Amino acid sequence: LEGRDALFDDHLAWLIRGNVLRGQVYPLCVGVERVVQARLFAEEANRRGIPTLVHGSTGAGNDQIRFDTALRTLAPAARVLAPIRDEAKTREETTAWLAARGLGPMQSDAAVSINTGLWGTTAGGRETHDAWAAPTEASFTTTVDPREAPPEGQELVVAFEQGLPIAIDGRAVSGWRAVAALAEIGIRHGVGRGVHLGDTILGIKGRVAFEAPAASLVLPAHRELEKLVLTNAQRFWKDHLGDLYGQLVHEARYHDPLARDIEAFLASSQQRVSGEVRVVARQGTVAVTGVRSPWSIMDVQQTAYGERTALWTGEDARGFARIHGTAQWLAAAAAQRAKGV
Repeated sequence: LEGRDALFDDHLAWLIRGNVLRGQVYPLCVGVERVVQARLFAEEANRRGIPTLVHGSTGAGNDQIRFDTALRTLAPAARVLAPIRDEAKTREETTAWLAARGLGPMQSDAAVSINTGLWGTTAGGRETHDAWAAPTEASFTTTVDPREAPPEGQELVVAFEQGLPIAIDGRAVSGWRAVAALAEIGIRHGVGRGVHLGDTILGIKGRVAFEAPAASLVLPAHRELEKLVLTNAQRFWKDHLGDLYGQLVHEARYHDPLARDIEAFLASSQQRVSGEVRVVARQGTVAVTGVRSPWSIMDVQQTAYGERTALWTGEDARGFARIHGTAQWLAAAAAQRAKGV
């Protein structure tokens, strides 16, 4: 099933608008793809009238909850089976079952299990079970080792329109193709590597290594553009709602109506998030070095921070500072009185 357009238009676009990072580091590489996989699976089953749906999740991870919940919601008449989970099959048993039927080869003793998708790659297994152990290169199969990436790096300019990338270095490219193009750049320069330790839907802790080269470029660029064009209050509430939206996606609650409410807020917030952002990728690092927009608040404020202003006088500033600190001064005075000072 071809799902790249659906993945970007209906899912990744909202993660970009919301600057969504699980635990401030992980861009939901797996969880978001499971949402669209389950949806397309259910739609195809409904179209064909298939009464039984089967997925290959184990009983120890998030994916079983994601698939079960989504399939029950989108194909309520179907019976959902997960034989590996339901029959408590081990990796060795499932590998042997596949090999006996000519499917493979597969490594049952691999140190990591790799999941690769458009938004990124994750690796989990023996290498990630110990929270103190640093993952080896075996966990990073997509990106160039940052130590071997070109030392000169690469500068690029990403253009955004209403919160989404529409061009790279003047070349029009949007949707999932923009993600793929940014991923190619990030892969060459070893950016987007990380390790995420967090809470699973089941209530246990989980840890994965990940590579998200596209997200590591587009999310910092988008966030910096928002700083230029949005108010402080807008960004404050966007941060909270973006984080909540990420929770819904990650924790198999994407189909809760609350997700649609948050999407409506995010869409409204992005009306002025248009402009260009200059980014430098170099040996595993990403730096935003410039941003401009016709909606720039900075360009119309008639002031240079810490230097000069035409918006108020020194006397105005003195009065504002006095009033601004009133609550703190009164609290301190009350504390002193209570101590008998």
